[in-house]
Amino acid sequence: MRALIITADLFEDSELKIPYQSLRELGIHVDIASLKKGTIISKHGFNVYATLTLNEVDPKQYDILILPGGKGPSLIRKESKALEIARYFFDHNKLVAAICHGPQILISAGLLNGRVVTGYQSIEEELKEAGAIYKDAEVVVDKNLITSRQPSDLNAFMEAIKKSLYYESKR
Repeated sequence: MRALIITADLFEDSELKIPYQSLRELGIHVDIASLKKGTIISKHGFNVYATLTLNEVDPKQYDILILPGGKGPSLIRKESKALEIARYFFDHNKLVAAICHGPQILISAGLLNGRVVTGYQSIEEELKEAGAIYKDAEVVVDKNLITSRQPSDLNAFMEAIKKSLYYESKR
């Protein structure tokens, strides 16, 4: 099983670190893709290494897409390749997990109309304008889509991801 995290500079530290570490502990290979290959820096100065550029990503190689929040999504959502990747995951009913501002990428990809979601409170109106049904909850699962609001929701977010991966492996 393989996971893809898409982010850019100024991502929210814990929203990348915790999914990355948790998935690795489950034996899942995790790649980080960004606008450029190499070091990217979080809001709070944490460095991670992006192993791929967005253009190098082959979404067929991955089972789950993780979209952390922070300010990274505001950059990523402008990249057509990132939107193509997100659409591929939805078109092929693969698991997508977005937290905080991460759902903004899905808004730009036109994927949330009629979907039940949550996200950081400041993007609630944008989610609704995109046709999403907004719920103020620590985690919302709608078919292959898992969303959460903020870093304090990470435990529930990861539990939902683990449960979805478990059920996926039993199919």
